Amino acid sequence: MQEFREYISPPADIIDDIRAGKMVVVIDDEDRENEGDLIVAGEKADADAVNFMARYGRGLICLSMTRERVQALNLPLMAQDNRAPLQTAFTVSIEAAEGVTTGISAADRARTVQVAIDPAKGPRDIVSPGHVFPLVARDGGVLARAGHTEAAVDLSRLAGLNPSGVICEIMNDDGTMARLPDLVTFAQFHNLKIGTIADLIAYRMRNDSIVERVVETTLSRADGGEFRLIVYRNKLNGTEHVAAIKGEISGDEPVLVRMHAVNILDDVLGDQTSGRTGELETALHMVAEQGKGVVVLIREHWNTAFSNQIRMRHNLPAEASEKAPTGAPVLRDYGVGAQILVDLGVRQMRLMTNVQRTIAGIDGYGLSVVERVPLPHGRIDGDG
Repeated sequence: MQEFREYISPPADIIDDIRAGKMVVVIDDEDRENEGDLIVAGEKADADAVNFMARYGRGLICLSMTRERVQALNLPLMAQDNRAPLQTAFTVSIEAAEGVTTGISAADRARTVQVAIDPAKGPRDIVSPGHVFPLVARDGGVLARAGHTEAAVDLSRLAGLNPSGVICEIMNDDGTMARLPDLVTFAQFHNLKIGTIADLIAYRMRNDSIVERVVETTLSRADGGEFRLIVYRNKLNGTEHVAAIKGEISGDEPVLVRMHAVNILDDVLGDQTSGRTGELETALHMVAEQGKGVVVLIREHWNTAFSNQIRMRHNLPAEASEKAPTGAPVLRDYGVGAQILVDLGVRQMRLMTNVQRTIAGIDGYGLSVVERVPLPHGRIDGDG
């Protein structure tokens, strides 16, 4: 991306264009989707904008909204058990109940968007299925998930507009996905600014924080002695996470780091099914041996009965009344974990992991992975 840096506009300029009703191109991490989306603020999405997306973007035209707005419209998720790699949160498709014909024209879809985002409208003003595809942005925006869905909502909110956005992936003439060189050519031809999600993360990091320290104490372990223990709270949803710290942390040198999604089956009961048993203990042991490092325990963000977690793991039918988990969180979604690391003074990570997955948007936090340190015994690392 560095060779194309001169074509990238700073977030403030992108926000100005969004505020003015202009369309922008937003690109994500090369190791994530490696795609560019056209984005326009929801309240600025007229028939011309929708037609431009359909004609030149060629991807799926979607409406990004906050969780609060989606709930106000009573829109169910398209899939309760979301197994998509990036866990894009589609709801059922929608149409405006009045003021449209077949629903597919640019004018009809623009009408549907305006009805869906209007706080004065409710479930009776929307019908399903339809020709507009709503997406639920994660609370916390790009600080919680480095996706186009969240970027669209964040950009509109930062522009002082309704927190919603219409997005569309950009495809080449031959039907392949447009990559960075193609996107630069596309943006120049159509006189559009290009922004990146990583830059938006950095912009928000300078202005927003979604974690706070709530308790600090000392943890004494039989294996490894004393650790400093800090409990962090996510200010958006109240979920608490824990950081175990050994030694003095400095941004001037690489720090041994483990980001660990806590799971009772693996970490407490030692279930062998997932292949992740013992990873937490191993990480703590490695930090103790090193004499310096951080293990961040990320609490599961889903609200699932323990019985249904067991059913899911062993392919048993889950109770319909329970919300199914959306799969283990991956590092690219750990905006909360990244903020914890930054608060602790970490800048360069020696990341304890058995996979090569790159953390999308990590440079937006001022973090970098300088080395990947395998967890012994060939364990399979399920969360990065």
